[in-house]
Order: sequence, then structure tokens, then C-alpha cells
Amino acid sequence: MAFKPTEHQHVRYNPLKDEWILVSPHRCLRPWSGQTEQQPEDQPPDPNNPLRAGAVRSSGQKNPNYTSTYVFPNDFPALLERVPEPPPPDHPLFQSGPAKGTCRVMCFHPDSTMTIPLMSVEEIQAVVEEWINQMKELGRKYKWVQIFENKGAVMGCSNPHPHCQIWASSFLPNEPRVKERCQREYFENHGKAMLIDYLEQELEKKDRIVIQNSEWVALVPYWAAWPYETMLLPLKPTQRMTDLDKEQKRSLAEIMKLLNTKYDNLFNCSFPYSMGWHGAPTGPSAQPGDSPHWQLHGLYLPPLLRSATVKKFMVGYEMLAQPQRDLTPEQAAAKLRECDHLKHYKNK
Repeated sequence: MAFKPTEHQHVRYNPLKDEWILVSPHRCLRPWSGQTEQQPEDQPPDPNNPLRAGAVRSSGQKNPNYTSTYVFPNDFPALLERVPEPPPPDHPLFQSGPAKGTCRVMCFHPDSTMTIPLMSVEEIQAVVEEWINQMKELGRKYKWVQIFENKGAVMGCSNPHPHCQIWASSFLPNEPRVKERCQREYFENHGKAMLIDYLEQELEKKDRIVIQNSEWVALVPYWAAWPYETMLLPLKPTQRMTDLDKEQKRSLAEIMKLLNTKYDNLFNCSFPYSMGWHGAPTGPSAQPGDSPHWQLHGLYLPPLLRSATVKKFMVGYEMLAQPQRDLTPEQAAAKLRECDHLKHYKNK
């Protein structure tokens, strides 16, 4: 019997994280009798929404009547700047260490009904510009600045207002720490950044490309774990978000709008996801061009699998063994390519 990747289970290697993913495409044939989510519905604006312009938050702070992006300190931060440090460990099995930082909330738009695919390119570009401002400011002090967005109640987001979070830390978290090691080892062995090599291969094969413009490519990674996971990669070597030039920033806003329109049109819903950015570590010692093994990349990690109401659960085998997916990355990329990216389903 000849191997067919769309029919036969196999494992794929993720060189960015030094881990394997189980691909089981035959499982898509099984009937679904598990949990389904509520069909996402448009909610009327909440008059008590603490993120709206002019609202008074639980901390007693009042938001200004902002008209574009707005950033403020998280009222319930996971990281604080001034805290005592734990004592040295008394045994190597009970280690702890200092963890200092700051957490911020960034509103994308004053309109609570807005999402990225419904915003104009200019409005999205304002988001990109503010991301860069935050990276510059926080990156001067902190080793890692994590920009991330949780969108949709399925992803645990309790407020539909368009916003993201920015956590800056004195330490390198697990995901970037592994990526730092893997990319450095690849660069030392091959003399080229891993993701630059990888993108060249993807552009040649074209199997997993979802959409491309003059400066960016959106693709489903060969090693994707989530059903419709995508990665945003710049066509030019770019180590950090702060390295983006004028053309890259404009093109990033354009491709974000197009990709998110495809997402929403896939199941005719406001597509939930967690997304974020990974680039070279920051901090006082960071200098332009100091991390040639790094390539900036954005990640969209959406949970929906079969429809707007059926999501992928990362439990059981995924938590105790390794990630597993039901449709191949090539199948996911093809489905996303077929989706309209010029006209949002709400405007049809």
C-alpha cells in the first residue's frame, strides 16, 4: 500500500520547538458526538464595558475618549515590577528564581463591535505602529516582550472589545527559550536562519501558502498543531518587530486584514484564536543585527475544527504525549485559500 499523507497517520517534526506532531487525517471521517460550542453571535455594545472610551475601570481609572489605539496598565497584572526575590534553592529539585515585569492592555479601536477583518488597513496599521512603540519602550528594559491576543469566548476572552495584551518579563519564557536554542543550533549548523530557509522551501512548494503580498506570507506550517494554525513571515530577513520598515508595516496591516477575512469566511463566524509575535529577545544588551538566527514571525492558533461550533481540544494524548491533529496542514491551507479574502461574509 502506497503512503498517502491525506489518508495515513504519520508524525511531523517541528524544528522550531524540537518536538513531533501526530497527524491522523483518517479521524476526520468519524462522526462527532462530543461537545459543541454555541454559535458565536454579535453582541450589542455593553454600556458597562471597561475597555470602551470614557469608561471607568474597576481600578477607578477612567479611559480617555480615545479614537484609535489606547494602551493602559493591566488592572490585574500577572507580573509586577517591584517584588522581593525568592531565596536560593536548598535543593536542585526545588528551584525558583526572580520574575519581574509589567502587563499592559492595548485596545485596537474604540468601537466594541469591530474586529481586525472589519477594520480599515489604516486602522490596522495604527495597531502595528503601537505594537512597535510598545516593543521599543519595554524592550529597552525587559528580556522578553510578549504581544498576544485572545479572541472569542471559546479562547477564554471575557470581553469582545478588540484588544490584545502585552506582557514584558525579566526572564525568557519557555516557548521563546526553546525557539532561541533551536534557531541558534540551526544557524550554527547551516549558516542561515531556519525560518528564512523554511520560507524559501514553502514558496517553492506552494502547498501550504494561504496568501502572499509584496512583503509577507501567511502559511499553514508543515508542523502545525492546531487545525487552521497559520504563521505570518516577512519575505525579508527581520529579527524583531522594531526592525520593520514602512513598506513592511503597511503590507503587514494588509495581510492581517485579508487573512482574518478568510478566517471569518471559513465558517461564517467571528473566528476565535490566540495569536502573538515571536522575535529575537530584547533587553538592555540587545542590538540591531545581533541575532541573525532569528526571524520575526506571527502565529495564529485557532481552535475550530469542523465548524463554528466544533473545536479541537488539546487534552489527553496532547497533554500527556504530544500534539495531534486530524486534517493535514495541506488540507487546511487549501480550505483557507478557497475562502474569499476581499469581501467579509457580513458585507455580502
